[in-house]
Amino acid sequence: MRMSKRAKSPGAAEQVTVLAQPAWIVPAFAAVGAVVGWLVKLLANWLVDWDWAPLKGPAKLLNSIPEPWLTILGVTAGVVLGVLVGFIALHESLTVRVSDTRLTLTIRDETRELRRADIGPLFLDGKFLVLLGHRTEELAREPFDLDRAALAAAFTAHGYDWAAEDPHKADFHLWVPDTPGLPVGANALLSARAHAMRKTDKKEDVRALREELNGLGLAIRDESKRQYWRLPKPPPEPPPGPHPGRSPAA
Repeated sequence: MRMSKRAKSPGAAEQVTVLAQPAWIVPAFAAVGAVVGWLVKLLANWLVDWDWAPLKGPAKLLNSIPEPWLTILGVTAGVVLGVLVGFIALHESLTVRVSDTRLTLTIRDETRELRRADIGPLFLDGKFLVLLGHRTEELAREPFDLDRAALAAAFTAHGYDWAAEDPHKADFHLWVPDTPGLPVGANALLSARAHAMRKTDKKEDVRALREELNGLGLAIRDESKRQYWRLPKPPPEPPPGPHPGRSPAA
């Protein structure tokens, strides 16, 4: 994990802490890919010597390539695959930029910036970083695979309300179809999301439906393909004003 502190802009006093996957993750995956490509050549050599071995046809095809081209081909293919996996890992990884006044989350080429004044408790829920508002509404929930201690230290250093766990975990309820008391349209969204959760190729739909539910005020947690919901606290009532028709006291 890469963690750094820098000034927000030239001459600015505010410091920004950045937590992100290190850039060397791409060459690291490339090196692993090169080793795997070389091992594939050895595996192909081994498979052709055994009558009972599976994938014997592809192994014979590989062994028909003369050296050193077989080794060059295997290592090159492994490097290309490793670089591709490395860039995908960077693309799918969350980058956190935190200062005393703002928090920026970047993932999958999407960036969200939130004001420190709008953010309540922050915590890790399994593999997700969760941000709550002051009415306990869910502002963001993003996958996080970096160092947890460094994340907690960064938020604490900048004065954020870091929690060891979800302070409202006990308020969640298991969703069942046609749950009463939910906002209009929430049951339909939860039903569509439950269907999408059963499909491995519907992760973006699951994410988009969560955001729709957050827009209705629902916080959602997932456990073993089951959905749990929680409503935020109602906004505080405004203080009573002067009695109608009565002038305020001088």
